[in-house]
Amino acid sequence: MKQLLNTLYVTTQGAYLARDGETVAVRVEHETKLRVPIHTLTSIVCFGNVSCSPFLMGLCGENGVGLSFLTENGRFLARVQGPVSGNVLLRREQYRWADREEQAAAVARAVVTGKIANCRTVVLRAMRDNADCAGAAELEQTARRLGRLLETVAGAAGLEEIRGHEGDAARVYFGVFDHLITASKEDFFFRGRNRRPPLDNMNALLSFVYTLLVHDAASALEAVGLDPAVGYLHRDRPGRPSLALDLVEEMRPVVADRLALSLVNRRQVQASGFRKTEGGGVVMDDETRKEVLVAYQKRKQEEILHPFLQERVAFGLTPHIQAMLLARFVRGDLDGYPTFLWK
Repeated sequence: MKQLLNTLYVTTQGAYLARDGETVAVRVEHETKLRVPIHTLTSIVCFGNVSCSPFLMGLCGENGVGLSFLTENGRFLARVQGPVSGNVLLRREQYRWADREEQAAAVARAVVTGKIANCRTVVLRAMRDNADCAGAAELEQTARRLGRLLETVAGAAGLEEIRGHEGDAARVYFGVFDHLITASKEDFFFRGRNRRPPLDNMNALLSFVYTLLVHDAASALEAVGLDPAVGYLHRDRPGRPSLALDLVEEMRPVVADRLALSLVNRRQVQASGFRKTEGGGVVMDDETRKEVLVAYQKRKQEEILHPFLQERVAFGLTPHIQAMLLARFVRGDLDGYPTFLWK
């Protein structure tokens, strides 16, 4: 089983990353603040004004460590990677599947099934944990509607039909998302999903965690030899990691939504850590961003029983395992794609 290695997140503005032997040296104002052995890392993510030496880029490429650059607020800019993993035959088959309705629909159907099932589980857990909350009746109705949508998706044939059901499920789920927020309601509320830019604190938090998860999914797909840009549920679009977005759909309710809700409901993030820009968007400050990153790393270290492998694995390995299973399905080693279903 693949080991869960660390992701180095660099948020200090003006930091410079350099190679120091077989380690990554993080320097701020010519002073080395941190050294990390390259063999302990799976990726490096730089936020904002962070630069790297060409020699460090080479070291990352040689060791299969992904190096990504994001804006200070988490919008993806670029990624540096070494030689492509896997073989060309797998990618050629992936591309063929993208042009075949039946095979593309098989992957999309599995992904959407996992998403709806995991959204339903999040709602059911909220009902169990807050049986007397004001929105209990709406949550119960939503769980039933998501259950019916699961049955509908199982019988859906074409991609457009599957995408339509996925959209319906998202509207139903996010329609009661505000009831899942139980603390600081005056500062963290949900009136609908908005992004580019997010217009409230909760959407800003969700968007940031989604970005982290998509980064991990893209890295996992590259590691097993699949092209993150060519998806099945999400249409191809220049610059968009469509297959990574496919993979994220089934994990987003479990990993990202629950983490964001936990941070708010346990008051680990405060309204003072968010500010509204002149353009109307909401962004997090540096300290809040670090708090979220630490919580995300801790979440990745938690162990779960993987529903298909029936082995206990770290949560952070879930994207890699699902990417591996998807690659095996595309190669013909599996009869279907075993979506990640959280219990």
